[in-house]
Amino acid sequence: MPEFRTPNGTRDIMPPESARWEVLLARFAAAVEAAGYGLVISPMFENVEVFQRVGASTDVVRKEMYQFTDKGGRSLALRPEGTASIVRAFVQHRPPTPWKTWYAAPSFRYEHAQAGRYRQHHQGGVEVLGSADPDIDVEVIALAWSFFASLDLRLVTLRLNSLGDATCRPVYRAALGAFLQSRLPLLCDDHRARLEDNPLRVLDCKKPECVAATADAPHQLDFLCSACALHFDRVMLGLRSLAIPFVLDPRLVRGMDYYSRTTFEFAASALESAQNAVGGGGRYDGLVEEMGGPPTPGVGFGIGLDRTLLACDAEGVLPVSAVAPRLDVFVVDFAGGSAARDLTFLLRSSGFRVDRAFDGRSPKSQLKSADRSGARLALIIGPDEAAADQVTIKDLRAAGPGASQERVDRALLVAELRRRLLL
Repeated sequence: MPEFRTPNGTRDIMPPESARWEVLLARFAAAVEAAGYGLVISPMFENVEVFQRVGASTDVVRKEMYQFTDKGGRSLALRPEGTASIVRAFVQHRPPTPWKTWYAAPSFRYEHAQAGRYRQHHQGGVEVLGSADPDIDVEVIALAWSFFASLDLRLVTLRLNSLGDATCRPVYRAALGAFLQSRLPLLCDDHRARLEDNPLRVLDCKKPECVAATADAPHQLDFLCSACALHFDRVMLGLRSLAIPFVLDPRLVRGMDYYSRTTFEFAASALESAQNAVGGGGRYDGLVEEMGGPPTPGVGFGIGLDRTLLACDAEGVLPVSAVAPRLDVFVVDFAGGSAARDLTFLLRSSGFRVDRAFDGRSPKSQLKSADRSGARLALIIGPDEAAADQVTIKDLRAAGPGASQERVDRALLVAELRRRLLL
């Protein structure tokens, strides 16, 4: 028999590590739902054309997308990012605007696996469709910033740029293209071959030759039209008003072709890797039209949850030991097991977190399991307790043998547990 293992670039997230994911998702949901965002659960795969709208010149579409033909001959792709599916859902269902949504889901990219960068990775994100107000850009950025703060992450930097719009970007693109043509021999092989596809992609290249060749390249911020400049000024004013620090980064173009105007990225400096982005996003005012919908502005972000937890590890926050689920009670029954069966059901129904042993294990073995469980209290039912319809409560965290051990009537047990556990 072969030894079956997770495919390359994937992993199992096991307890107690998975408890951190529960906390992470709960805090993300709490942050965005408090601002009026509703959860959207979209398919894991879509017609391949949905994701091709993110940009034919991007590595996501050209190299990394998991594409396949199903048994009906349809060309489909696994979701490589979150925005395209949300926009497709908007075009299909036409909800009232502004449509404020959030998602948390796995995404799939065929790329070199490394720490925090898996072929199946997890993203949380928000999207707002139907508002061109720069203040909604500020709200979206502030939600991500607040989420990182809720995790006690302090070494996160917000990088900010504007990519202009259909009025001013063509002028900048032409200027950048002419500049890059003059530096063509200095670019990496990949960007020399496809410079005409989208010269802005060169600014996103992390290879040393492209970074050096574009060090003095023209900046989009110097080419903004008056409308884009006013929009960007309002965004910066809003961030300053909210005391959210940012760094202007004219090289920031993000990895998708659909961005316009505001673009941003969050970098975790505690991560030593050059790949230290933990999230980012921006405005994509033309994407709905690309999907066949009416002209509709949009803005959003995606956060890499895997890499965010690496940042937590690097800063020493949200440790597994602090978030691993803890039981309230462990039931020890050496009077036949029936009492444990009935009592665990009763206590769970009353709101307690309860576990028990099975398979008729010895009292000593059951008490060891109670200690290992992390429960605060053990409920012991032996023949004497069963005959008297009572339960012995043992405080597993009290010092000394036999400390804080007391019998109570089963009829009073729920109230006594609530008193002790302050529930």
